[in-house]
Amino acid sequence: MDELTRIPVAGDHPYDVLVGRDLFGALPTLIEGAERAAVLYAPPLKEQADAIAELLGARGVRALPIEVPDAEAGKTAEVAARCWEQLGAAGFTRTDVVVGVGGGAVTDLAGFVAACWLRGVRWVPVSTSLLGMVDAAVGGKTGINTAAGKNLVGAFHPPAGVLCDLALLDTLPAPELVAGLAEVVKCGFIADPVILELLEAHPLGPVYRDRGVLRELVERAVRVKADVVSSDLRESGLREILNYGHTLGHAIEKVEGYRWRHGHAVSVGLVYAAALARCAGRLDPLTAGRHRAVLALLGLPTSYRADAWPELLAAMRVDKKARGSRLRFVVLDGLGRPSILDGPDDALLRAAYQEVSGA
Repeated sequence: MDELTRIPVAGDHPYDVLVGRDLFGALPTLIEGAERAAVLYAPPLKEQADAIAELLGARGVRALPIEVPDAEAGKTAEVAARCWEQLGAAGFTRTDVVVGVGGGAVTDLAGFVAACWLRGVRWVPVSTSLLGMVDAAVGGKTGINTAAGKNLVGAFHPPAGVLCDLALLDTLPAPELVAGLAEVVKCGFIADPVILELLEAHPLGPVYRDRGVLRELVERAVRVKADVVSSDLRESGLREILNYGHTLGHAIEKVEGYRWRHGHAVSVGLVYAAALARCAGRLDPLTAGRHRAVLALLGLPTSYRADAWPELLAAMRVDKKARGSRLRFVVLDGLGRPSILDGPDDALLRAAYQEVSGA
């Protein structure tokens, strides 16, 4: 294990996000007292899940590997129910623990399974993707998807700790790493402009090759999220800013049947949110244009098809931030100055989308 960075997340149930390389050895300390550990993983992560199960077994913890479908296909009520059945068959008690090994989808599912079993048992996300490290694994938001939309069923359930093992990024396919950078860019615009400067100064290739740059990006993005969720676990106020770019992003994911990567959808959502703020007179054109420039530099999509607007608007109306029939968007009043645009009229929404669609 190399140098370890501990990023604290405060609140009623404080925990640390551990950032470093080769961190599996830290897991037993986080689950001390457990006799059993369910290890949820998607098929591509079987090798890592087996290594964790072997490590836990050597420490006297009975590991129960549970394979779940990859990506968003695993975030369903049916998959969660199968997991609960296996926990019941294994005799899981309140002192036992759920470990989620994978990207954002697997950790969302693992946290939700843990939140509901016996009304809440411990869980630990072992994030294997950049997206998971900087977003899904931190903050205690767990959930599954329904036909109505993404993450509409879930629970706030802080983990016992989070492992961000940077060694797992070494073999991550380039498209997955690129997709995760969308959430990093988001953190740069809402809170830490140094992130944007790092990305602009280090074109895509060097970001991968320079472990120091990638680690700094991860740590800065995690700190942004940790600072926000420490003061607002249940998204009653400040935490909404973490949804910057997600209102349209989640709508795109739904329209695409979750075939688009989350980061790709959020990338387009960021461009839309910037256009919306500029059209509303809230954001200067230079900062709005910087969204598209940074995301394009990273190879992320910045536009979506024009004919999808009716479907996207319908999907956004069931967004978690909506209040009754009123849509609410996280926008910027300037770099690092997020705020809420409440109830924009349809003409404004369409005008902003025309910039995204190129219509």
